[in-house]
Amino acid sequence: MTVPDTTSYLDENSDWPTHGTYEYSSYYSSREQVHVYEEAATRLRLEETSFDYVVVGAGPIGAALAYRLAADNPSKQVLVVEKSWSEPDRIVGELMQPSGCQALGELGLTNVFSDIGAVPVHGYYLSYKGKHTYIPYMDRPLPASNKEQQKKRQQQQKRYRGVSFHHGRLVMNLRAACKAQGNVYCVEGSVTELLNSKGSVDAIDGIRIGPSRSTPETESRTTAVHPSVLTLVCDGITSRFRKVLNDTPVELLSHFCGFVLEHDAVDSSEFFGSSTAAGSMAACSSPVEAEKNPLPMPHNGNVLLDGAGPVLLYQMSERETRVLADIPGASLPSEAGGHLRAVLRASLAAAAPKHMYPALHKRLMAQVEAAQRIRCIGSKFIPATANRIDGALWIGDALNVRHPLTGGGMTIGLWDVVHLTRLLKRQSLGGSTDQRAVRRVVAEWQWRRRGHALVVNVLSVALHALFAAETKELDLLREACFAYLARGGACTMHPSGFLSGLLASPLLLVYHFFSVAALAVWMRVCGASSAYAGGNILFRIYSAVCTLYVAASVILPLIWQELRP
Repeated sequence: MTVPDTTSYLDENSDWPTHGTYEYSSYYSSREQVHVYEEAATRLRLEETSFDYVVVGAGPIGAALAYRLAADNPSKQVLVVEKSWSEPDRIVGELMQPSGCQALGELGLTNVFSDIGAVPVHGYYLSYKGKHTYIPYMDRPLPASNKEQQKKRQQQQKRYRGVSFHHGRLVMNLRAACKAQGNVYCVEGSVTELLNSKGSVDAIDGIRIGPSRSTPETESRTTAVHPSVLTLVCDGITSRFRKVLNDTPVELLSHFCGFVLEHDAVDSSEFFGSSTAAGSMAACSSPVEAEKNPLPMPHNGNVLLDGAGPVLLYQMSERETRVLADIPGASLPSEAGGHLRAVLRASLAAAAPKHMYPALHKRLMAQVEAAQRIRCIGSKFIPATANRIDGALWIGDALNVRHPLTGGGMTIGLWDVVHLTRLLKRQSLGGSTDQRAVRRVVAEWQWRRRGHALVVNVLSVALHALFAAETKELDLLREACFAYLARGGACTMHPSGFLSGLLASPLLLVYHFFSVAALAVWMRVCGASSAYAGGNILFRIYSAVCTLYVAASVILPLIWQELRP
């Protein structure tokens, strides 16, 4: 598939290009390599072929994993089972952080953003109580200090960049790379069961496959497949097999309600950078806004913090912007009778007030009324758990889930794939008799992924707790967080590194989080807070201590849950 360019190359990404031709584009919508389970020839092939790896699910993580396994091991057979190979349609998973782009590069998929109308992302614009600040992505490391290297440095882009896109189009590009491998067998069907012929709950030696849509006539028409090395479970956030590994109840944090704004493409590169320095805080009296593109800052993530929960806006293409409004709490207002739209309308009006963002406010209000259906998705937190089941490995959102506010889910999943495929290639596993080697690979993989996953997962849930601000203490912490990010220097760029996945340091994350808490304490005691005002000095000291306790109760349990495996 090729998405025609609708604007000139004003903003190209030199490392992971969004323009140009994708080498696997001819496989984008091809069904020639997809074998429907209901066909007798498919079932016969499954029964006769000895597969080395079975991948359950062909979402972004499963498809990337199958591609890399096949490319690294041309002599091995990889089976990928996906319920539907048609283009998926989701309202999250549409922004790849720079670290996730790096992971795709490590997997040999640098050009995967080409031909899908993707847009480079430079950083984040934050708005809170009439002021805004800009958080760019981190600078690239400086090369050696000689003239030739410095000249090369000047020619390169200064900062890292992310990419935003249509989720379904990226998945189809990843599947295209997967389908292009001669030793990958793609099946459209449903995995109904993880098998264990020995009857032990601590070992999996295969899967049972059935048709995508089961009917009374086809319920008994299933096939067992037993891979010689590993079964890899990558069936995403709604994984039906997660409970085999982790039966902890799912914690529902909030709901994201989403729709799309359509607009013209920007025609000047001035909109891609900030008019103020990184971390500088300024009044929003004249935001960077044009009638053509109503976003405060195009080609960036835009986060507005004055609604019921944070409101996130980012472009999926030059002419389309995704709006995600967070509605805190485990329950969602009913759309019947207009209750959901009323809550959404009020939240968006508060986040993007008319006097500050006239064009954006007008379009948001119009789209809330015009949308035939408001799409919603629950935001969950599921910490990872140690993989103690032989023969199978859970990867990506099938293993653990974080709040989608920071857009880090695919980053963690793709680095899971990078670490695992490197270890498997190094070990050159020979088959089911080599389970000790498999256990060593899994144990080392769990250790390698932990630091990166901890930072992204903890940051997403902790930031949502602050930005949703359901108590006065959390509101104070939100105000302090915004002020802290506006300080510039390490106060801005280190959090940018956590957000982008480029800085995977749990200790540094804890340091900056409690620095925010310390600033909140100072603001409360000195009476400098507008979020939590009033009271004499003794009460202010008492409430400041309570705020410090709330901060600790937000982040420390999350860290413990991530370290526990």
